[in-house]
Amino acid sequence: MPDNPNPPAPLDLTKLKVFPLEQRISQTTIEEIAIKPDSAPPNCDAENLRQIEECAKKIHAAKQRGASVMFIYGAHLVKNGGSEILNELIAQKWITHLATNGAGTIHDWEFAFLGRSTESVEKNVATGTFGTWDETGRNIQLALLAGALEERGYGESLGKFICDDGVTLPTAEALESFLKTEPSHPLTPARAELLQAMRVHKLAGGRHEVKHPWKSSSVIGQAFAHRVPLTVHPGIGYDIISNHPMFNGAVIGRAATIDFRQFGAAVEKVEGGVVLSVGSAIMGPQVFEKSISCVNNLRIQAGRKIVHDHTIYVVDLQDGGNWDWTKGEPPRDNPAYYLRFCKSFSRMGGAMHYLQCDNVAFVHHLLHQLRKM
Repeated sequence: MPDNPNPPAPLDLTKLKVFPLEQRISQTTIEEIAIKPDSAPPNCDAENLRQIEECAKKIHAAKQRGASVMFIYGAHLVKNGGSEILNELIAQKWITHLATNGAGTIHDWEFAFLGRSTESVEKNVATGTFGTWDETGRNIQLALLAGALEERGYGESLGKFICDDGVTLPTAEALESFLKTEPSHPLTPARAELLQAMRVHKLAGGRHEVKHPWKSSSVIGQAFAHRVPLTVHPGIGYDIISNHPMFNGAVIGRAATIDFRQFGAAVEKVEGGVVLSVGSAIMGPQVFEKSISCVNNLRIQAGRKIVHDHTIYVVDLQDGGNWDWTKGEPPRDNPAYYLRFCKSFSRMGGAMHYLQCDNVAFVHHLLHQLRKM
């Protein structure tokens, strides 16, 4: 077929009409969904309880030897009220590294800022309002733009933004001076992107105050406050912050690159440690497999053994295919072979266990087991 002589022009996202977040009909409030850590965990079947008890013992042993305990989670853990339980695990230093996707940060930030989150996808797509909420897109982008000047990743930038109730920006004149006098500086791209955002979106230099009345509920904020690394692994166009005139994929990509490297630092120390993937069917296994390959690559070059003796617990509501994943992956003619979230982790060395369990119930029971240690 002949080439199209007139390909369609890309969408101009700067023309998007956005709306105050206060106007959105949100489906959940933090008061309605928050589960208190001291409350009794829900019923759980005997096999899951046995595995959770073993998991707690593995985490305790990892903590004693100084190995990583990585907690990778999806957005539903936050959406379903598990934040305070996860924050207790952070405060008690049971977790050494957290990782989530872009949606995990969006719900977390909206709860911290407004006390409510979640919208109707079906209704709002039809009206062109899905995700077009000014404060969410603007403030997450602002946090990453400011954090880039201090070489912070996505998780650390947003955590600091929440804890500090905003950011302080340099003046446009200062940024212009840096670009002219230090064009080869490593921060030049970040400075240029912030300058462009300030010019286009009329952002003044100085203090930008953004109050977070519910910041105590924020996993991202509490991780930053307790100096526990939290990394974010988003995709371009995956999250509602793409539906905003300030969206800049380069800013997201730079922050996520820093976080991928930080994630790798945790994988480097996971020998004898524990990896928990809780409701992260895509991001968790995909990021972990690339990261552990990078770590093994560097280890082999240095004449060291590849990562070994780690334990992986995968938690999801999906049927695990009636397969014992501790025996490795099933044959291709078994439907369980096509459960990517299980199969990928089963290939990562160590021992992999699968629990078909509600995410919040798992974390709730795990906290109560760890309190016995």
